[in-house]
Amino acid sequence: MSDAIKHECGIALIRLLKPLEYYHEKYGTAFYGINKMYLMMEKQHNRGQDGAGFASIKLDVDPGDRYISRKRSNAAQPIQEIFTHINSQINEYLTEHPEYKNDVAAQKKHLPFIGELYLGHVRYGTFGKNSVENVHPFLRQNNWMHRNLIIAGNFNMTNTTELFENLIQLGMHPKEKADTVTVMEKIGHFLDDAVSKHYKKAKAKGLSKIEASPYIIKKLNIAKILKKSSRQWDGGYAMAGLLGHGDSFVFRDPAGIRPTYFYQDDEVVVVASERPVIQTVFNAPFEEVKELDPGCALIIKKSGEVTMEQIIAPVERKSCSFERIYFSRGSDAEIYQERKELGRLLMPKVLEAIQYDTRNTVFSYIPNTAETSFYGLVEAAQDELNKQKNKAILDLKDSLTEELLQKIQSHKLRTEKIAIKDVKLRTFITEDSSRDDLVGHVYDITYGVIKPEDNLVIIDDSIVRGTTLKKSILKILDRLHPKQIVVVSSAPQIRYPDCYGIDMARLEGLVAFQAGLSLLKKSGKQALIEEVYHKCKQQEKFLDKEVINHVKEIYIPFTDEELSDEIAELLKPEDTKAKVKIIFQSVDNLHIACPKNLGDWYFTGNYPTPGGNRVVNKAYINFFEGNPDRAY
Repeated sequence: MSDAIKHECGIALIRLLKPLEYYHEKYGTAFYGINKMYLMMEKQHNRGQDGAGFASIKLDVDPGDRYISRKRSNAAQPIQEIFTHINSQINEYLTEHPEYKNDVAAQKKHLPFIGELYLGHVRYGTFGKNSVENVHPFLRQNNWMHRNLIIAGNFNMTNTTELFENLIQLGMHPKEKADTVTVMEKIGHFLDDAVSKHYKKAKAKGLSKIEASPYIIKKLNIAKILKKSSRQWDGGYAMAGLLGHGDSFVFRDPAGIRPTYFYQDDEVVVVASERPVIQTVFNAPFEEVKELDPGCALIIKKSGEVTMEQIIAPVERKSCSFERIYFSRGSDAEIYQERKELGRLLMPKVLEAIQYDTRNTVFSYIPNTAETSFYGLVEAAQDELNKQKNKAILDLKDSLTEELLQKIQSHKLRTEKIAIKDVKLRTFITEDSSRDDLVGHVYDITYGVIKPEDNLVIIDDSIVRGTTLKKSILKILDRLHPKQIVVVSSAPQIRYPDCYGIDMARLEGLVAFQAGLSLLKKSGKQALIEEVYHKCKQQEKFLDKEVINHVKEIYIPFTDEELSDEIAELLKPEDTKAKVKIIFQSVDNLHIACPKNLGDWYFTGNYPTPGGNRVVNKAYINFFEGNPDRAY
């Protein structure tokens, strides 16, 4: 998308099911798991570049030997920084101890990160400082092996305050009010409770303290711990956890909001946020990479036993459609076709906007992530061009000559690479007018391909704030002097904030919301702005399940087309000579293109969890009161 928003996170988990010696013999290295984790994280770097973290656990080590390792980074290239550090440790050790080059047992004993269980994370921070302390995985330490807990996830909770208060009621003193901390401490609480209960049972059986440990490991019920921990969670999440002794799990929210995929063979169990990552790194067939069902946990016991457990009853599936439109890599077989379909379905509206004049229209895309949707749009445009050619031939009938036929057939669809993002300019001047001038040069344009009588159709993934369109893209496209600029969004109008992992927390930043307010004022209905505020305020003390999304009322008086035209007015720079039109995808067509990912709350206001309605109302209250705070 042309608007930069921070979004999502990525998780990667690898459990080696064979002894390390097996991988050394088959693949030539005991570092097989580390190498694969590096690839898994790099293949998901699109999901998070604010930081990265990596943790590992060694199974069956002697007391006194280090069995948990963790490295986190918030450097400019965090994944590279982490694995460069690990690689230097390995090389330094093997240089000092060449005799251990092929001694897997010695490597496991002395080298950090050489283990059987790995957890990686790439992060986009939705809010808060981007310090290394905010980077996953988080670690809850204890001298009892079973009580050590490592957590990493792709999630946002809407009810962090409630979860924080619940921890206090349990007698805890949390170090901060953050959803990661509250979630980890809740799981940790019930883990501690389970360990204590099993220890008492072990004593009752006459087992010594040393004998109690393997008993506890065998008896720990991860599914039961997760069921107790997640009772009050409201949000979208894909949560991964490691226990110090070697159990692990990955748990997905009951609406399936956040994506999770897994693969298992006789050598490994692998989990990632995106399917093609697993396909590429492990050469796994598409059909063998499964999606974790909503509300379920994939649980891997220390023994290597793998089970799927239903933790929370699933609700209506509302998997995030932005994953398909933009966030996930387009190399996924399904996502690629869905993005093409998004482009194709927009063509009827585009044809109306250009009055079916394909001869005097140039089609292009911006930014590069919109390229796949562009292919779909162009295929649909080619279909229309073929219809025009057929009609022209049939209309001529007996008067058709070879010269006329050649003229008709020579009509080709005009596609060009119009805008190219040169570099990410860093604004070193803080004064507004100077900064705007710099932003206006982020993109270079291709001169000499647009005629004054041409329409220029540009497809984008989505339009969130519209800042880049207004201050950069529309200005530079107008320099080509087209008759009309048609900006096409493969996503519908983004009218509401997200609260499940995408950084769209403030209503006033959304250009669709600004358009709604503008139309209310123009139509003399501005009183509705305050009426909605009072309705939202009245519900502040309601239970989440009783709260209604009153912000929808801002948009009810207007059609989608009226809002689109107003957005075009708001985003069109004052000195633009070309006519500007903006076309958005319809929600119905979005669902046709992406039938398995029907989560559309940012477009419709239909939030998949009760906390979503409270968040959107709070965002409106903050807007009305001029409060810059986030709504969650």
